[in-house]
Amino acid sequence: MIDKLSWVAIYPEIVLLVMACIIALVDLSSTSAQRTRTYILTLLTLAVVAVLTGIAANDGKTVYGFGGMVVSDPMGNWLKCFATVALMVTLVYGRPYAADRDMLRGGEMFTISMFALLGMFVMISGSNFLLIYLGLELLTLSSYALVALRRDNAVASEAAMKYFVLGAMASGFLLYGLSMMYGATGSLDVNEVFKIIASGKVNHQVLVFGLVFIVAGLAFKVGAAPFHMWVPDVYQGAPTAVTLLIGAAPELAAFAIIIRLLVEGLLPLAIDWQQMLALLAIASLLVGNLAAIAQTNLKRMLAYSTIAQMGFMLLGLVAGVVNGNTYNAQFAYSASMFYIVTYVLTTLASFGIILLLAREGFESEEITDLAGLNQRSPLYAGVMAIAMFSLAGLPPLVGFYAKLAVLQALIASGQALYIGLAVFAVITSLIGAFYYLRVVKVMYFDAPVTASTVSAPRDVRTVLSINGLLILVLGIVPGGLMTLCANAIVATLAN
Repeated sequence: MIDKLSWVAIYPEIVLLVMACIIALVDLSSTSAQRTRTYILTLLTLAVVAVLTGIAANDGKTVYGFGGMVVSDPMGNWLKCFATVALMVTLVYGRPYAADRDMLRGGEMFTISMFALLGMFVMISGSNFLLIYLGLELLTLSSYALVALRRDNAVASEAAMKYFVLGAMASGFLLYGLSMMYGATGSLDVNEVFKIIASGKVNHQVLVFGLVFIVAGLAFKVGAAPFHMWVPDVYQGAPTAVTLLIGAAPELAAFAIIIRLLVEGLLPLAIDWQQMLALLAIASLLVGNLAAIAQTNLKRMLAYSTIAQMGFMLLGLVAGVVNGNTYNAQFAYSASMFYIVTYVLTTLASFGIILLLAREGFESEEITDLAGLNQRSPLYAGVMAIAMFSLAGLPPLVGFYAKLAVLQALIASGQALYIGLAVFAVITSLIGAFYYLRVVKVMYFDAPVTASTVSAPRDVRTVLSINGLLILVLGIVPGGLMTLCANAIVATLAN
């Protein structure tokens, strides 16, 4: 018999699953090209789920359910809350774009997005190798379908095929690594695996062999070099609304499974996986920042920017365990969590502007398409400039504080290697500032390619304005969000 706590641990997932099924049935009778009824129902459901997860996170309790397979803790609940809000914002931005391209014909965009979010929730809540993998597969299968949503578009179909083939390979890496861990420890439970490895009774070489495959699979999911091959092609080829769907909220879930697997399950092997993450971070910072300079397509540039940003996030995870001590862990992991949350916030704003400028038959994907935007719409040019400055790490925006938090965690370790990594990260960020500032230069100093003004539905205009304002306000007063991330990580580490 399943106890009451088990249902308490997964009630947001139950609400999400039931409502996704109901919305799919309601949509069958909808004839509106804009799918207004489906859209409103989806947003209301997501708002309720966001409130439920926010309340659970604020409660601060850690609940295990279904024999320890599922965990509901502050870190997981906050990440679920942020992922839900990110999906809401994505759907607000993407609906006009999708309607213009006949992507709302069957309402699949809304229902598949909800199933993708359910996959993220399962990933975030998983305290068992099998459950984490099932959540990951639900997310990735939904993502493949979303990328191929424009069935009559050859570029989107090609991007979906590339994503599917490379994604299947990465899933195989991760599954093989997890099976090696199961073979070595005899358990699929994350906490049990931690205890068995900490006992020192398992062959270290077997563990490291499995760990290599796990880290490779995780690196693919966050788009870290050299497992980044899919990111530029899928970002550019997918419809822009779908690019935002797969490039924002899923990054939060990917961070969660890194914490679940590497920190909660494999922390005794930190000396091994930290070295691997350091190499991935160095490669990502180099490849992402150098390749982005050469791009003229804005979505492709932002794809390489994502690779570089993920490299910076991984640096925080590198500095958690120093000489076998975990005194720096809470600062390092909370810095990474803060970084990934603020990165998603900034990505929403930048892609929101691209979606806004896209018109029927015109994608607005080239950097030159932003020429003279300030003369056409100072508000939207300002939001885009704030997003670019934040990604570049310029004060007083939130991206600056996120980078500073990661650098502080590296320097606090007191290790020459980690201090060297911090210096390297600063140098590559200076290189990266070039391509972000180029976008601002084009918006403010180039002549506009069209004299038409930029108009947007009221909901898009309102959410975009709030989004830009949050990037600025959280940069000026970052303490609240940083404390939230620190408390969530401390609660996770304590368990």
